[in-house]
Amino acid sequence: MKRIILSIEGMTCSACSNGLEKYLNKQNGVYNASVNLVMANATIEYDDSILAIEHLNNFVKKAGFKSLGEFKEINLTRIEKNEKIKFIIFTILAIILMYISMGHMINLPTITILNPHTKPINYCVCLLLLTILFLYYGYDIIKNGYKNIIHKTPNMDTLVGIGVITSFLYSLYNMYLIYKGNTHLVMNLYFESSAIVIYFIKLGRYIDGISKDKTKEAISKLVTITPGKATKKVKDELIEVTLDEIKKNDIIVCKAGEKIAVDGEIISGSAHFDESFLTGESKPVNKECGAKVLAGSMNYDGYIEYKAERIGAESTVSEIVRLVIEASNTKAPISALADRVSSIFVPLVMLIAIVTFILYLIITKNFSNSLITFVTILVVACPCSLGLATPLAIVVSEGLCASNGILIKKSEILENVGKVNTIVFDKTGTLTYGKLRISHTFNYSEMRDDEILQIVGSIENYSNHPIANAFTDYMDTKELPLLEVTHFKNLAGLGIEAQIGGDKYILGNAKILDKYKIKNNHTKDEKDLSSSGNSIIYCLKNKEVIALIGVNDIIRDNVADVIESLSKNNIETIMLTGDNEDTAKIIAKQIGISKVISNAAPSEKEATIKKMKEENKYVMMCGDGINDSPALSRSDIGVSVKSGTDIARDSSDVILTQNDLGSILKLINISKKTIKIIKENLFLAFFYNSLMIPISIGILKPFGISITPMIASLAMVLSSITVILNTLRLKKMTI
Repeated sequence: MKRIILSIEGMTCSACSNGLEKYLNKQNGVYNASVNLVMANATIEYDDSILAIEHLNNFVKKAGFKSLGEFKEINLTRIEKNEKIKFIIFTILAIILMYISMGHMINLPTITILNPHTKPINYCVCLLLLTILFLYYGYDIIKNGYKNIIHKTPNMDTLVGIGVITSFLYSLYNMYLIYKGNTHLVMNLYFESSAIVIYFIKLGRYIDGISKDKTKEAISKLVTITPGKATKKVKDELIEVTLDEIKKNDIIVCKAGEKIAVDGEIISGSAHFDESFLTGESKPVNKECGAKVLAGSMNYDGYIEYKAERIGAESTVSEIVRLVIEASNTKAPISALADRVSSIFVPLVMLIAIVTFILYLIITKNFSNSLITFVTILVVACPCSLGLATPLAIVVSEGLCASNGILIKKSEILENVGKVNTIVFDKTGTLTYGKLRISHTFNYSEMRDDEILQIVGSIENYSNHPIANAFTDYMDTKELPLLEVTHFKNLAGLGIEAQIGGDKYILGNAKILDKYKIKNNHTKDEKDLSSSGNSIIYCLKNKEVIALIGVNDIIRDNVADVIESLSKNNIETIMLTGDNEDTAKIIAKQIGISKVISNAAPSEKEATIKKMKEENKYVMMCGDGINDSPALSRSDIGVSVKSGTDIARDSSDVILTQNDLGSILKLINISKKTIKIIKENLFLAFFYNSLMIPISIGILKPFGISITPMIASLAMVLSSITVILNTLRLKKMTI
């Protein structure tokens, strides 16, 4: 068995991707095919002893699309300006068409030369010409519907195509009769139905087209994480090179303030590195000779030389891109309900309509009457209410979510959130704010805490270490002025020193005490701070310890309440983090999470989610960093907070715009109520069709009850209105 990812051209909507996927899975030698509309590719597992790439390309071609060969890079496509202009033009044409065809029904001023009663021919020709334009505009819909009939995989495009063409042909037939003198048929034209159905479908796809490239764009942004150039050491000479010029085992130099160019191993020097975009760890990591460094990580305070090991596609960042693409290509075996129903419903209705037409023709020998009955069945069975049942409820619910700070990126998410039984949380930036703050100060001097923190903040203002931000932010909040600092100096691997006035201050870790041979009498306080997950800063004044300061990441508001509520709803909560085990367990204990998986790399996070899904868990992943993006894509539902990175937000299905994890509870509640409304809508839609199809056939004619296409159309509208009114109940529900 072999696996390949093909780039596909020509897919415009989910109906296209679903149709292609079903067609590929029917082919002999194809074990499994998954088509990704957003990434415009198809992942195919096939028997390479039977099939070659040429065969797969041919399958794609027969399905009506074009294979561009093996997927190698992310191609960004944007809606062109002429597409926007075209959409605006057809919006105007739709308004004009509705005014001409229906304006007289609601007593709007009638255009004299297009009056249906006095100028029926002009009226017919005008509607015909406008409708032909819309048929051209919706050609892809009709074509896709036709292709799916041929491939025996009818979907919503098939339903729409049948309805549109049938209404158009029937109207065209009536127009012919009007031309022959039967002007009373002028009210039996349904040109506008064909046109407006196409318009609204194109509207949805236009909006979808604007947003579907966001994921690809975010993944493409990963290349900006790594620097464009690096400094290569050749003998004793330093040469600036591009990343493409770096070979394995080359010696690369990285100075303070620069990024690591490729994955490698330090052979000289030491420094603190920010790897939060990959590991999720908010604290800087000190690395010395022999330690591994990752492309894109920031060198804060040292000079190192490292040997290049993993370059180009082998780098950790490239691996993340690959994982995101592969995970996003993996789908749950769930297709749209309307498509599943249409595979039976459409052929059945067509069969009923054809059989009825033949029987009427044989019995009555009246072609016109037989055709009217045929069209009546198709019109009355047109699945408008069925088509509205799910998407309308989703649209209203998405608006409800938006007003509650929840951005839904995929409409099917609201159908699936209610199935979640396991929620996996990243720690840094998700359960916590991901920003270091001063948590506690042990003061051993006669100075006030604010005085000590003002001194520390004034000195840290000269440092580029991330811990410095905790002090400068504190000073900004307290509006404390900066003091004059002189003789500032970095102490590699230890801390910093400087003078304020006539006093010398040293800030750093416990190693400073060893350096200056100062006895540590504060180990108990240090242990207390460490046990709470703090980074510890010793503050020395003239070689005397005057304070011990704890800096930590702060837990988000109401997180403990959210975890408790999820537990009451029988939803398991798990912490999955790249942070160390001790820190992770401390945070987990404070908020009520019992299961913790720590020290997890991006690939391990993704593998953990995959394993959970194999255990039949329906998993929601909540994260914020680039390191979370493969796991977010692999999960059944990915949720990111607003403060997260672009790649995390765009790899997720849901964004919490208010940075409030309580929004997850609201999302689950909205989902459950949405499912309830959808089920009610589907019942109403099926009840309508079960009732109206027999009447349209003529079963009640012996009792003097029959319907025409016009009445069938009205009944269809009333069915849709019923579904709409039921759906609007969602807006009044308490969340």
